[in-house]
This record gives sequence, structure tokens and C-alpha cells, in this order.
Amino acid sequence: METIAEITHLKKYFGSSQTLKDISFKVMKGENLVVFGRSGSGKSVLIKCLVGLIEPDGGEVILLGKSVENLSDGELNDLRKKVGFLFQSAALYDSMTVRENLEFPLRGSGSTPKEIENLVAEALENVGLSDAIDKLPSELSGGMRKRVGLARALILKPEIILYDEPTTGLDPITSKEISRLILEIQRKYGTAAIIITHDVECARITANRMIIIRDGTCFASGTFKELAVSADEWVRSFFQ
Repeated sequence: METIAEITHLKKYFGSSQTLKDISFKVMKGENLVVFGRSGSGKSVLIKCLVGLIEPDGGEVILLGKSVENLSDGELNDLRKKVGFLFQSAALYDSMTVRENLEFPLRGSGSTPKEIENLVAEALENVGLSDAIDKLPSELSGGMRKRVGLARALILKPEIILYDEPTTGLDPITSKEISRLILEIQRKYGTAAIIITHDVECARITANRMIIIRDGTCFASGTFKELAVSADEWVRSFFQ
């Protein structure tokens, strides 16, 4: 099976504090990997290192077959076009309509106006929001904004999607809807994903495999079912 991302002995310091001490894992093609850990454990730092938004202090990051630290700025930008991001806040442009938010990543892609129109329509249909195309983000609920953010992440047909706390701030029903949508996207497009979350139900629905970060290391890994009955009390505490 093809490896989409590989992190080896990753380290990151902020001043005298070592956030990531020794992180190693792989993500395979079509796999949803959930990353668990307490607040401040470095989960978001980890995915920022993965795409070169933060420079690590040690270790190696291989993304889509390329060593991230050896890429020029132009090569890094080209690589990021193959990566979808769903940020915690959905990160939509408030002054733009849903249509304009989705068109934004396609600027300079060489697509014709008709191709862009079709891509936007397809992305919104995938997340069940075709009727919201001309609305502003302020007119949408939190769950709808997350869906638009996911549609924008999908529009360039990425090989991997990075989800940063995709269900934060949502009610339990909407959280389940977003989690099931993440699973549906995986099944439909075969994309790999790294899902940063502390939502146990989101992990249960979406994860093929999980890692749990503790003290800057990959403390535990396995399937949801395996970790939920771990012999380690600290690991089990996440699932109780």
C-alpha cells in the first residue's frame, strides 16, 4: 500500500519547551488516521510541521513522496495544492459568498470559468449545501460553515486532507453529521486524512487507526476498539 505521509523522529521546541520530542508514524493511501492528545500536546503543531508551516527542529517529514524540508518555496506551494485543509474555525472569507470562497483556491489553476463553475457545484453537492451557494458565511450555521470549509478543502481533489478539530463548537448531532461526512468523503474519493480531535465519537466514526500523543511522543497507537480496552489506564481514560 502506498505511503502518503511519513514522519520520522520529529522534534519541535518553542524556547526551552519541547512540544514534540520524538514523533514517528505513517499514513497510508485512503487511510483516516486520528491523532488524540490532551490540549497543548502538540497535535496542531504536528500537522503544521507536516506541510511546512512550522519548521521542525529535528526529524524528517515525507509528504506525497517529497522531503518537506528540502523543498523550495515554489515547490512547497505546489505540494500544498495537493493537500486539503479543514481548519477549526472553517476559515472562510466573511466578505465573500460561498461561491466566491470556493472559487478562491482555483484562481491561477488554469481552469476555465465553466470548469470552475462545475467544480464548485460538485463540491457543494458533496457536502449537501448546493442551495447555499450565494449566501455569506454570516448567514450560515456553525455546521454549515464547516461543510463549506470541507467543500473548499475538496475542490482541488487533494490526496490527503488535514482536519484540525473538525467538530469543535458544534452540537452533538451536527458533530456526528460532520464525522459521517468525513467518512463519506474518504469512501467516495479514497483520500487519506489526518484528523486532529478530542471528540471520542468523531474518532469512533472516522478512524481506521489512531495515535495518542503524550509528553511529545506517540504514546499509543491502534484501532479505536484496541485503544478503548488498552491495559494502560491513562489511554483508557480518553474513552470513558
